Amino acid sequence: MESAAFVCAFLLAACCCCRRAAGVPGEAEQPVPELVEVEVGSTALLKCGSSHSPGNSSHVDWFSVHKEKPTLIFRVHQGQGQSEPGEYQHRLSLQGRGATLALAHVTPHDERIFLCRGKRPRTQEHRIQLQVYKAPEEPSIQVNAVGISVNSQEPEEVATCVGRNGYPVPQVTWYKNGLPLKEKKNRVHIQSSQIVESSGLYTLQSVLKAQLVKEDKDAQFYCELSYRLPSGNHMKESREVTVPVFYPAEKVWLEVAPVGMVKEGDRVEIRCLADGNPPPHFSISKQNPRTGEMEEENTNDNGILVLEPAQKEHSGLYECQGLDLDTMQSLSEKQELLVNYVSDVQVSPAKPMSHEGSSLTLTCAAESNQALEFQWLREETGEVLGQGPMLQLHHLKREAGGGYLCLASVPSVPGLNRTQLVNVAVYGSPWMASKERKLRVRENEVVSLSCEASGHPRPTISWSVNSTAQEQDKGPQSVLSILNVLVTPELLETGAECVASNSLGRNTTVIFLELVNLTTLPPDSNTTADLSTSTHLRTSTVSPHARANSTSTEKKLSEQESKGVVIVAVIVCILVLAVLGAVLYFLYKKGKLPCGRSGKQEMERSTSI
Repeated sequence: MESAAFVCAFLLAACCCCRRAAGVPGEAEQPVPELVEVEVGSTALLKCGSSHSPGNSSHVDWFSVHKEKPTLIFRVHQGQGQSEPGEYQHRLSLQGRGATLALAHVTPHDERIFLCRGKRPRTQEHRIQLQVYKAPEEPSIQVNAVGISVNSQEPEEVATCVGRNGYPVPQVTWYKNGLPLKEKKNRVHIQSSQIVESSGLYTLQSVLKAQLVKEDKDAQFYCELSYRLPSGNHMKESREVTVPVFYPAEKVWLEVAPVGMVKEGDRVEIRCLADGNPPPHFSISKQNPRTGEMEEENTNDNGILVLEPAQKEHSGLYECQGLDLDTMQSLSEKQELLVNYVSDVQVSPAKPMSHEGSSLTLTCAAESNQALEFQWLREETGEVLGQGPMLQLHHLKREAGGGYLCLASVPSVPGLNRTQLVNVAVYGSPWMASKERKLRVRENEVVSLSCEASGHPRPTISWSVNSTAQEQDKGPQSVLSILNVLVTPELLETGAECVASNSLGRNTTVIFLELVNLTTLPPDSNTTADLSTSTHLRTSTVSPHARANSTSTEKKLSEQESKGVVIVAVIVCILVLAVLGAVLYFLYKKGKLPCGRSGKQEMERSTSI
């Protein structure tokens, strides 16, 4: 039995060797097809045979091979081509001398083997593998907007990447912060799938799942599609996305704005912050300085404690408390707030009074939690009078009366200062700027006369004209009186006298009224326009601040009045000179004017007689 089996095996092997040696048709290995690469939508050029052995292309049959089954699609007879009915009927044509078949509008369904078979001088076959490519569209990425908790026990979906209409299926790679991600058990999982569209193109969908940690809260994720074209390898990247990561807080703290030194009057905002996401529920408390207990403060809708304006009473110990509602863990942090202040600025004496020629010392004091600097200024002018808490005034004059400012400031806290005003009274009789004044008016018009006087005690003002006057306070030591009167001949003759008096004396000033003379006014005078009004209100003011000496007499004329006086004086001088010249010329012509030597001798004789 064993011998018979051995003989059978030997005979079978010998038979196979004889068949292989004899070259039985159909049993020989198929040659490797020629590879032709083309993009979807373009034209594929199929050559029957290589350029080194073109053969006879006048009689060629073309076949498409699908599932190992060849189908005739094109015939070439005596150099003329004819398409066979079917899917390629309208897309095939001959190129050149008939050895190249052109397939237009290539689709993914055209990826197959094409066979050309020549009939003369002997049967020859040439196989062509058509490889089709299509670049996918730009990849789109959709992030998990709900977010991922670090407490999750398994990988959660981070983002989904979609690449549409590519061929063949592109390769996808996920990146985090520029580094590629790889599958890792229980940490990273990438799930990809593809859909075949009716066009034969592929749509790829890839889902990245990962277990994230707190440090991934700012991580940038994106996907990359790798694909091939006839020109080589290519890739496309999606945009970067960040997924919300939820993690419990480990600490809380207080944030105070503005940063740095806080002063009274500032708008101060105190808020709680935490390193958790989402942040815990916050509350802000302040320590009661009397009991030492923390008392919760009222915050706005955003959980911010606003102190506006900040005061020194807002200084103290503040506490931020945070409660994580997921873990029910409570965290707290305390911080001291210091509101720098300057308060209770006082000047002594509070109502300083002194006599002319004497001296006076003013002292300024204030409270602050920082070192203070003092400066003295004059209220009316802002002039800096001195530095330090004391200001000494020597040889007082009337002008020294008035307001003085003490400015207490903190150099270490810019903008922190307070001022206190004190009025210095210098005893003296009423002081007025001038003894008399002239005012040009028109008869029967109403004019407004003003008179100002100062002194301590503050003077009262009366008028020599019987009319109602209005008084206005110009300061602790000054008063202004305004009198409206009708211009009458009696008033033109006597004028109006203003009398200021106090317990230390009295002083007067007289306002004289003059009628308007149009001939003495310059061309640009407004008097002509004023004449069109029957009643005109005109104001004359006598101010005590115009001169420093109340006993001096001052006669002031307005600029237009001065111009009129000058013009009148010039005209009078010219007229006098003209008359004098005419008289001299007349005497000279009559011979009554002695001139020359004879005239001189005649005068001497008349003198001796």
